[in-house]
Amino acid sequence: MNDIWAIILAAGSGTRLAEATGGERKQYLEYKSAPLFWHCARTFSRVADVRGLVFVFPPEDAPTMDKKLRQFFKTEDLGVQWTVVAGGERRQDSVRNGLTGLPRSCGRVLIHDSARPFFSARLVRDLLGALDSGARGVIPAVPVTDTVKRVSGNTVAETLNRAELAAVQTPQGFETALLREAHDRALAEGWEVTDDASMVERLAEVAIVPGEAANVKITLPEDLKRLREARTTVPCTGWGYDVHRFGGEHDRPLVLGGVPIPGGPSTVAHSDGDVLLHALADAILGTFGGGDIGTHFPDTDPNFDNADSGMLVREVLSMAERAETRIVHADLTVIAQVPRLAPHAAQIARNVSRLLGLEAHQVNFKATTEEKLGFTGEKKGIKAVACVTGLREM
Repeated sequence: MNDIWAIILAAGSGTRLAEATGGERKQYLEYKSAPLFWHCARTFSRVADVRGLVFVFPPEDAPTMDKKLRQFFKTEDLGVQWTVVAGGERRQDSVRNGLTGLPRSCGRVLIHDSARPFFSARLVRDLLGALDSGARGVIPAVPVTDTVKRVSGNTVAETLNRAELAAVQTPQGFETALLREAHDRALAEGWEVTDDASMVERLAEVAIVPGEAANVKITLPEDLKRLREARTTVPCTGWGYDVHRFGGEHDRPLVLGGVPIPGGPSTVAHSDGDVLLHALADAILGTFGGGDIGTHFPDTDPNFDNADSGMLVREVLSMAERAETRIVHADLTVIAQVPRLAPHAAQIARNVSRLLGLEAHQVNFKATTEEKLGFTGEKKGIKAVACVTGLREM
């Protein structure tokens, strides 16, 4: 009964934003190419203690969103269990429905509004830390900086002491059994609440942890500008490594960086055996988390038999472009006892520069030996490493 799950509420109608969004529900609005609810899921997945997620969608959307989430998780596996539940008429009804999606092993639960996509994993860990310390319920709160007045009609009835006030956020964390009890009481006694803490407060003390100024809720049309913030360019690095053993006279002629090496040993390979371009392609894929060339161009596929490795590099460059990653530098090293590569170094560097569409100073090529040590020193094979720098739009 110690598992921790989070319920992501994405069942609201978003009536205050309907005109500004063309009728699209705010939980489906995109920020950095992903809907708001998926940003919330990503953040929860970065906290190791969170075992699973319950997504609560409008009843009419639930079947479709279940299918979409299967695709999301296939493309980007967050490493957590998940399920979809249909929401209710009110927020508290949606939470109550979400509780039915929790496994019996869930001892603590986090409730979060999908319209708050900017919360951090640190905030989640703070909430869980408070629960670990004995709190039965805990919420994030930020101090009220404005003077707050209670009004009656068009006149001020009272000025409130802002030192005693706080603005409350989600996620909110609770013992699962306690939250279920609160919802049962709310249903039986007709409570109308705006958050789960206001239910639990009637049954137990609710603790507070510091909230986050950035953890704003997308509620009004002016909030939409937060989803149009300027994109940032982030440097990223990919590293590639490849090895080919030398073969006999009927294997692939030696090619490095797309340059034939006359008199060099042949290599055993499915494609053209260009160990340098294979390492380069893997490094490019590394700049945007694109996997490896073995996944994209398996040696079991006859289409890649004796394939031009320059073509493979051009293909991974296209993948990088689709991932909005621009390659700006490559540092390459070939390790081999034979053949002597110094006479070919300048041509290899020029050809790689051409493949990458870079200036000469953006590609560095080196060749070295391992002082007759290991399989390269014994002239049994050749290997290459590549370090590629990219700039990615985030």
